[in-house]
Amino acid sequence: MNEYDCVCVYSGGLDSATMLADSVERYGADRILALSFCYGQRHKKELNYAANLCIEYGIDWKEIDITSINQLLPGSALTDDVDVPEGHYAEDTMKSTVVPNRNAIMANIAIGAVVAYGAVVLRLGVHAGDHPVYPDCRPEFIAHLEALAKVANEGFIKNTFYIDCPWLYVEKSDIAARAVDLGLEFDMTWSCYKGGEHHCGRCSTCVERLEAIDLAGYSSIDTTRYEDDQYWKEVIANANN
Repeated sequence: MNEYDCVCVYSGGLDSATMLADSVERYGADRILALSFCYGQRHKKELNYAANLCIEYGIDWKEIDITSINQLLPGSALTDDVDVPEGHYAEDTMKSTVVPNRNAIMANIAIGAVVAYGAVVLRLGVHAGDHPVYPDCRPEFIAHLEALAKVANEGFIKNTFYIDCPWLYVEKSDIAARAVDLGLEFDMTWSCYKGGEHHCGRCSTCVERLEAIDLAGYSSIDTTRYEDDQYWKEVIANANN
């Protein structure tokens, strides 16, 4: 059985893809296990991007199917018959995208893999902009999750185990800049919650992505296909007024 130093929960989005590229730089591709979760998300297209980038880097990758949990978690725009919000990435807009306990469920499965494969670090791609909307992206959650992992796996988990969230206090524009530093092309990642043929450019996560890339100064090298690549500018202008 392989052993790894690092287990990454990797969605295929910009934040976690940049984390994955950063992990390759830190640990080496052969010391990383990347886990992606199919939980019934309408944008499951992100899993194709996850698989492709892991092939590109030579990283061991596993897709974990947990779609059966949907019968217990109705009401989210990501998994249910609820419209994906458009507009600014703000608390009121994004509340409908919350899947109850999603990160806790995925992270705890990943912690099981950490123990089984002898890893010392679990990496998650949560970032500072997620804190207002998603409770399971906040520093308090990460601290308690790490403590729980050590208690739940005492005697089996490495004494040096820790959870690393490199973007926990980092804004998305800085993540976009780091992606460029690492040579990660934006079109190798998938962010759009609608999951169409191309990024819609109008849902909140597309607006957040486009704004972040622009703030980082890299709009000119973003070759991602957006159905609407102008809407975000209107949204941001209105939000700033």
